[in-house]
Amino acid sequence: MAQEAIRRWGDAGMAGRMVNISSIASTLGAPNEYVHYAASKAAVETFTIGLAKEVAPSSIRINAVAPGTIYTDIHAAAGEPERPARVVSRVPMGRIGQADKIANAVLWLLYTEASYVTGAVLRVSGGL
Repeated sequence: MAQEAIRRWGDAGMAGRMVNISSIASTLGAPNEYVHYAASKAAVETFTIGLAKEVAPSSIRINAVAPGTIYTDIHAAAGEPERPARVVSRVPMGRIGQADKIANAVLWLLYTEASYVTGAVLRVSGGL
């Protein structure tokens, strides 16, 4: 998908902006829980950084947001709906995040206010 978006931006002579979604698990490793998930999110971050460097000369910005534990349906889908309550004590800010905080981070990276930001991974994790 990224390759196609970049091709289309280039064909149209447009500056592009892409925000990938990673996870704080990429740097924490998620031992004894979701190591495979953490590894895939680390790949998203490496992809983001490398691709950002490749396409920056074409005025295309690629960034990522790495959420911490957020109240969403992902925990129930993984079979552990009570996970946020179980892990909240690990979060330095002492609370689980809301999805709108992640959306706001994504929007900021898409706005012109972030026009000098590329290849960044913005951790929105309550301090993890």
